Amino acid sequence: MTLATGNALDAKDAVLRRQHSRESSARTYARTFPIVPVRAEGMTVEGADGRRYLDCLSGAGTLALGHNHPVVLEAIRRTLDSGAPLHMLDLATADKDEFTSALFESLPKGFADRARVHFCGPAGTDAVEAALKLMQTATGRRGLLAFTGAYHGMTAGALAVTGNVGVKEPLPSGGEVTRLPYPYDYRCPFGVGGERGAELSAAYVERLLDDPAGGVLPPAAMILEAVQGEGGVVPAPDAWMREMRRITAERGIPLVVDEVQTGAGRTGAMWAVEHSGILPDAMVLSKAIGGSLPLAVVVYREDYDGWQPGAHTGTFRGNTLAMAAGAATLRHIAAEGLAERAALVGARMTARLESLRAALPVIGDVRGRGLMLGVELVDPAAEPDTCGARPADPHLAARVRAACLSRGLIVELGGRHDAVLRLLPPLTITDEQAEAVLDRLADAIEEAATGTEIAGGRA
Repeated sequence: MTLATGNALDAKDAVLRRQHSRESSARTYARTFPIVPVRAEGMTVEGADGRRYLDCLSGAGTLALGHNHPVVLEAIRRTLDSGAPLHMLDLATADKDEFTSALFESLPKGFADRARVHFCGPAGTDAVEAALKLMQTATGRRGLLAFTGAYHGMTAGALAVTGNVGVKEPLPSGGEVTRLPYPYDYRCPFGVGGERGAELSAAYVERLLDDPAGGVLPPAAMILEAVQGEGGVVPAPDAWMREMRRITAERGIPLVVDEVQTGAGRTGAMWAVEHSGILPDAMVLSKAIGGSLPLAVVVYREDYDGWQPGAHTGTFRGNTLAMAAGAATLRHIAAEGLAERAALVGARMTARLESLRAALPVIGDVRGRGLMLGVELVDPAAEPDTCGARPADPHLAARVRAACLSRGLIVELGGRHDAVLRLLPPLTITDEQAEAVLDRLADAIEEAATGTEIAGGRA
C-alpha cells in the first residue's frame, strides 16, 4: 500500500466514523455501502479510496441519465449563469413554464389534454399526500384503497397506504385504509399464480366494494403502483391494471397511480401506465423528473381541481434548478428514445438472468419491466408452497449484496424480507456495462450461495 493510498483510506474511514457518530440511527444506505463518493459520471462512482463502482441503485431510480449527465449539467450551469432566482415559492418563472411544457408533452395524450399540475414539496411522499388530500377534498370521502406490497412514502398519509408493516409498527394508524391483494405471480396471495391469480385479485376487489356487508365505505381514491419497487419489483399485469381502471371508473372512485419510481422511461415506456393503456385520474411523479435534483408533482384531471388557494402549500415548491434539470432530462429521454432503449436492454438482461436462474437454484424468480429488475433469492432446500415458491432467504441476499460491493457493483435489496436484489441502472447504460453488471452479479451470487470465492473474480 502506498502512502497516498493509506492517506485516502484514513480520510474515508474518518468521514464514515463522523457520520456514524453524528447521524441518526435511521440512516439506511450508509449502513451497507461504506463508500465516500468523491466523483461520479454516468454509471460509475469513485470513492475517496480510489475504488470505482458500477451504480445499479441510481439514487433509488432518481438518476435516469446517470450521474452528472452533460445535458443535466448544461441546464444547471445555464440557469445559474442566467441570474434566474433559485427560489421563488410558487411564482411563475420561465424555468417552471419550460418544465411544465416538457412534462405535459411527455404525458399520455388523453391524460395531458385535460390535466392540471400541482408542485409539491421536494419529495415524492409529499406528492402522494397531495394526491390523497386532493381526492378526499373532491369526493368528500375519507377512506382509501391500497395494496399489499405497496410503498408510497414515509409521511403520515403516504405511510398509511404503504404495505410494509416494519416501518409502521411503532406508529398509530394513519387513517382508514382498506388493504387489497396485489397480483404477485411468484407469491400469489391466492396460492394459484399466473393469470388466474390476477383474475382472482380483480374479482376480490370488485366483490368487496359491492358487498353491502363488506365493511368498506365508498372510498376517496384507490392508489397503486404499476410496478411495485420497494415491494420487490413486482409488475402488475396489464389486464389487471385495466380491470382496476374499469372497477374504479364504474364506481366513481378516483384512481391514483404512483409513478415516483416507474416514471421517466424506467419501465420501457415514458410512464408505466402506458403499457396497459389506462388513463388514471392522477399521477404522482418525483425522483427522475427533477434530473437528479429534488422535485415532486401531482398531475391530475382538471375535474378534480377543487382546492382553495393554499390548500396544499410548501416552501420548497419553486426549485428552479430542479425544474431546469428536469425539463432537460425529460426532453433528452424522448429525443434519444431512452425508454425504448430501456425496454431493449432490460429484455436482454432479463434473458441472461433467467439463464442464471436455471443454473442457480437459489434464484427463485426473475422479474421486472424495462430497467427495473428484481432477482428474488430463496432457500432451495426448503419445501415450496402451492405456487412452487420457496421461502425467501434474506441472509443470502445480504451476502450477495456485500459480494457485489466487493466486486465494484452497487445493488440494493427490497421486497418481502429484503430478499430481492433490485437493479435500477441508468437508462444510459451501455451494452458493455450491462454485461459487466451481470458478470459481477453472477459471480457474487455463486460465491454467496456456495461460500467459495470465484477465482480471478470479474470485478
